[in-house]
Amino acid sequence: MQESKALVVKKKLSEKEYTVLYFFLYAFIGWCLETIYSLLVLGHFTKRGFLFGPICPIYGFGAILMILFIGKYKKNSLKLFFASAILFSAFEYFVGFALDAIFAAKWWDYTYDFFNLNGRISILYTIFWGLAGLLFINNIHPFFSKKIEKSISSIPTYILKILIYLLPICLVVDTVLSTLKYLNVL
Repeated sequence: MQESKALVVKKKLSEKEYTVLYFFLYAFIGWCLETIYSLLVLGHFTKRGFLFGPICPIYGFGAILMILFIGKYKKNSLKLFFASAILFSAFEYFVGFALDAIFAAKWWDYTYDFFNLNGRISILYTIFWGLAGLLFINNIHPFFSKKIEKSISSIPTYILKILIYLLPICLVVDTVLSTLKYLNVL
């Protein structure tokens, strides 16, 4: 009975719609992690991330990249580690470069870390990304995937569809407003 119910739920949403849900889930979790880290290090709340809202899109995009491109290495931990380390170091470098080019600001700086590249990536974080990929693909994503399946089974499909299409619109509006703020237009 459980298995047939899971199959029915899976048909409720397309793969693209699941991808949207995962993006926002992991972007929110990333914001929470950044906030907790900031609380522990600084001792008080600080706004984390670029956007006004409580999400860090880099975490959402990172999670989606992992799900789509390196999930296939789940059975080979060494390949998964190196694929994660390389993919996310490149992703982090590109995003850091883009943010610096567009806003002349750094959201992270590894200049003083050992073996860094232009302060945008470092060997320490490259190793961290490899380990994070292992943990994410083998433990975190399967856990949240099951929780999402269970949670959405009780939500009417039309509510899910509204949410799935409303969240990206909110993200675009937030991105535009945040960009205007950082460019000192607002």
